[in-house]
This record gives sequence, C-alpha cells and structure tokens, in this order.
Amino acid sequence: MLLGFAIIVLLLGGVALRSWMLVESLVEQSRRSSEQAIQLTAAIQELAERSVDIERSARQYLVLDDPMFRQRFDEHLAQSLALVDRLDALAAEPLSPLLGGWRMVAGALRSGLEKRIDKAELTPFLGRLVELNVLLKQAGQRWIETQNSRLLDELEANRLQLGGQILLALGGALLVALAMGWWLVRPVRQLEQAIGRLGASRFHDAVVVGGPADLRQIGRRLDWLRLRLAELEADRERALRHVSHELKTPLTALKEGVALLREEVPGQLEEGQREVVDILQHNVASLQRQIESLLSLNAAAFEARKAQARQVRVIVDDPGVGNATVDTEKLSVVLDNLLSNAIDFSPDGGEVRLLLSRHEDLLRFECVDQGPGVAPEDRQRIFDPFVQGQREAPAPRQGSGVGLSIVRELVRAMGGAVALLPVERGAHFYVEVPDEI
Repeated sequence: MLLGFAIIVLLLGGVALRSWMLVESLVEQSRRSSEQAIQLTAAIQELAERSVDIERSARQYLVLDDPMFRQRFDEHLAQSLALVDRLDALAAEPLSPLLGGWRMVAGALRSGLEKRIDKAELTPFLGRLVELNVLLKQAGQRWIETQNSRLLDELEANRLQLGGQILLALGGALLVALAMGWWLVRPVRQLEQAIGRLGASRFHDAVVVGGPADLRQIGRRLDWLRLRLAELEADRERALRHVSHELKTPLTALKEGVALLREEVPGQLEEGQREVVDILQHNVASLQRQIESLLSLNAAAFEARKAQARQVRVIVDDPGVGNATVDTEKLSVVLDNLLSNAIDFSPDGGEVRLLLSRHEDLLRFECVDQGPGVAPEDRQRIFDPFVQGQREAPAPRQGSGVGLSIVRELVRAMGGAVALLPVERGAHFYVEVPDEI
C-alpha cells in the first residue's frame, strides 16, 4: 500500500512539478520578451529623436559654419550610433539590414559635412535617415508581434503537452489505485469464499489467502479451522456409524430372543407373558427402524456433502403422480445407488435431474447426469457385477462396481425393469416399477 501511494504521489507530484517549471519558464520568457520589447521601443524612439537633433545640427552648421554646431552634430551622431549598436545587440533579426543602412547613411552624412557639400546634396541623406527611422519603428513593432505570437504558440504547445502528461499521470494513478484495490479485495474475496465453503461443510479445499501479511495470517487460521472442523465432522460420522453398528449387534440378539419367546420355543406363555413379549417385540422393531434411519441419515448426509463439495445440483422433477404403493425399502436403495453414481460422475458445477412420471400402472424414475457417460462397449454389461466401465469419474471414488447390479436385481424383485438410454452427453438411466394398488 505504501508503495502504491508512493507511486501515485510520484506521478501526480511529477506532473505538478513539471507544470510549475513550465509556468516559471513561460513567465521568465514573457518577462524577457517584455523587457526586450520595452528596450527596443525606447531605443527606436530615442534614435528618432537623435535623428532630429542630427538634422538640425547639420543644417545649422551648413548655414552658420560654426564649429560648435559641428561639435553638436558629432555628439548627436555618436549617441545615435551607440543606440544603433544597442539595437543591434538586442538580436532583433528584421532590424539588422535597416541598422546597417542607418550606419551607411550616417557615415555618408558625416563625410558630406567634412567635404562641405551643398545643402541640397545633403538633404537626401537627412530624408533617408527619417525614412529609416520610420522603417525601424515598423520593423520593431513587427518583431514584437512575432515574439508575442511565438510565445503564445509555445504556450499552446506546452499546454497540450502538459494536458497529455496530466492525463497519463491520472491514468497511471488510476491503474495503481485499481491494482491496489484488486490486491486488497482479492484476499477479502478469498476469505469470503473460504468462509462460505466452511459454512457449507466443504472441508476438502485448502484455504489460501494472499495479500497483506495480516490477511494471510487470517487465511492460515481459517485453514487451521477447516482442518479442525473436518476432523470433528469425521469424528461425528465415525461415532454415529460405530454407535449404530454397535447397537445393531446386541439388537439382533435381542430380536432373535424375543422371536423365540414369541414362538414359545422355551415353553408355553401365559396371556400376561404374551403381552409382555408383544411389547418387547414392538419396541425392538421400533429401535431397529431408528438405528436404520440413523444409518440412512448418515449415508444421505455423506452424499449431500459430496454434492455440495463439488457444487453439483440435484433437481427433482415431480409433476404430481398421485399416491402409489411400492416397496419403499427396495426403491430407496435403487434411487440411492442411481443418485450416488450420477453425483460421482457429474462434473464440478454440474446438474443431476431425477424425473418422476406415471405411465398407466407403472411408475417411471429417470436419472440424468452431465458426466462422461457410458462407453459404447460397456453398455451391454454395465449392469453386471463388478463392472465399473472404462470412463473415469471426475473425482476419486470408492466402489466395487456392484451398485448398478444391485439396482437391476432389486428392480426385478419389484417386477420392474431398468435400462440405460442412449444420449449424446452424460448418462440417462430409467427405472419402471409397477404400482401395487
């Protein structure tokens, strides 16, 4: 998280620093351009004023022939040439030819005064100075406008460039924020999924949580809890199974003893003794049914957990066939074997459908799964004992291959039929048993 925040700060801070440096650079350029424009304008204006002084001094010298006016002319000319040099030093490109022409005219004017040329011959030189001053003023104005335009163009280019950099920085910061969010949300989602699996008694998947160290520590504690719950669940099942089996052994002996008493094998019973034996027989039968119910409950819970662990959905489609009379004990074993087999061969997240329908005096049960199905070479012998087929189940399973053979024998005992229907995907078994009403 600190690294992510540091990257975001660097991205946004870098853009902010770049913006500040760009603004400073543009401000400095604008200040220099303004100073240069002021100096240029002032120098051109002063040169125009000095030109007027040069013209006046030259005319006075030609008329009065007074050395003082010649000295003034030389002073004004020297000052004007100094201004020309200063203008030339400003590196204003359009002014350079005009400044060179101004120097040539000034030199010709000085030479003419030294030779004492006629006033009429000197006038064109003075007029040319005035013309050059006007041209210098216009060229200076154009140079200032060019500098301003160049500065605006540079400002626009830098604005676009800075806008692109800001967008890139914001995009990078957004990506970093998304990466940080994913890095934080992913382990939280893993924790949520792990808790959901524990709540659904799916203890076979290890809890693995990434992300920060504290979330990884929580993940390790949840995995410890998973192992502990799996151990407790196994102990509970084992205890239930052992208790049920341990109770069945003495219960069998007790049932046989009561049967012998009921048949009066030890001797003839009186009426009161017969009533006691009937009570014993009734309660022994009730206790046996309860123990068998516990065993059936344990088996059903095991199948349910197995389906939940692999997220296999079992859908029962019962359109309402009404009442029927069947051998519930045999039919329960048949359906249990078919469903267990379908769940074992279903893919993770698959679906098993159990369909019930009536055809005249027959009840029809169909079990359809989405597993690998039965290989063509196994279709004729799939109901034979100890035949498990060539296609393997998606998950490891335990079995000796007698489940479907038990189904066939029990269905035959009920006077019905069982078969495997050809389908493109999965397996489709159907069982028909007569309604004994």
